[in-house]
Amino acid sequence: MSAVNLADDEGERLKALNSYDILDSLPQKDYDDITRLASEICNTPISLISFIDAERQWFKSSHGLTSVDTPKEYAFCAHAIAKPDEIMIVEDATKDERFKNNPLTTGEPQVVFYTGVPLVNEEGYALGTLCVIDNQPKVLSESQISALKALANQVMAQLELRKKVKELNTLTLELKKSNEYLERFAMMASHDIKSPLTSIMLTGQLLKSKYQVNLDDKGTQMLDIINSSAHRLLDFLNQMLEYSKSYKILSQKKDEVCINEMIREVLKLVTVPDSFQVETPENLLYIKTSAIALEQILINLLNNAVRYNDKSAGFVRFEFEELADFYQFRVSDNGVGIEAKNFDKIFEPMTTLNSKDRYNKKGSGIGLSTVKNLVDSLGGEISVKSVLTEGTTFQFTIQK
Repeated sequence: MSAVNLADDEGERLKALNSYDILDSLPQKDYDDITRLASEICNTPISLISFIDAERQWFKSSHGLTSVDTPKEYAFCAHAIAKPDEIMIVEDATKDERFKNNPLTTGEPQVVFYTGVPLVNEEGYALGTLCVIDNQPKVLSESQISALKALANQVMAQLELRKKVKELNTLTLELKKSNEYLERFAMMASHDIKSPLTSIMLTGQLLKSKYQVNLDDKGTQMLDIINSSAHRLLDFLNQMLEYSKSYKILSQKKDEVCINEMIREVLKLVTVPDSFQVETPENLLYIKTSAIALEQILINLLNNAVRYNDKSAGFVRFEFEELADFYQFRVSDNGVGIEAKNFDKIFEPMTTLNSKDRYNKKGSGIGLSTVKNLVDSLGGEISVKSVLTEGTTFQFTIQK
């Protein structure tokens, strides 16, 4: 009996085998069906799906054999995987120097005839074999060998599917842990932000009630803006905390929104230079959608329209149109524009175009990716049209 010499990368092969988490797994009908078919096609009493680990040959499926494993040094399959690109055929082991004294030949199960097709993964590692065995000499036809190859491919397909399911389950668990962490973080951040925000609201109210007689109209107006903004920020914070628990809230919780009023509120939250002209829809327009999501979309688009505008007389236009199944919005400006090659890129997270805004600051790469995610969550789509130095139009839809 001759020892088998495996390749120098045996460690990597074993690592690949372990990645499928197949060793010592429970019997499965899909694999048992394959070994049964292999025996019927090749007319052999035994058929095996075997995997070779560091010390043994382990059978995932064994048709016509009760053993679950054998020592690696006795395994015919250990010889077969040494040449992954070839089918190993032993017509009569009693006349083969490698196997005539092998305990599996001289004793049970009396392996005389053996044909093994290596199970090779995408990386080229032979993990084991699909083999057929008889206790008397035998010769397979070309059609039988072709069928055996096809069945071996099915074994590998089952293995790859198993690996993908394992990876998906791992990813699902990681996402669950990540979501739980984000929810805890959102709750802690919300608590930390609410305390100073409440102080701002109380201080603003106190200033107005105690010192209003000493303030002119401009001062009173500024206090009203502070109080109004603080209330809106608190409301926004509560809604974002609710959203952090389930993204489905955006599509499930819908409010009646007056678009004109929302645009007016958005204009209060974004610093728009006095030199800018802003056009908004004239008629009162009401829709039902997620108010928090739409507000964030408009804030981000208005903010970009202002920041990336190099004109002394800036221009921003809000437009709205009701379609059969969607609400359609357009936000246009006469800013610096965007090159066509970057139309898709600008919506990718953490992507900036290395350009500085009118305040000589670089963007974070978060705004437009957030806009796209929100539009997607609302069942719509967003697109951009732009001409360098002339301006940009963002168009997005929201599903009714």
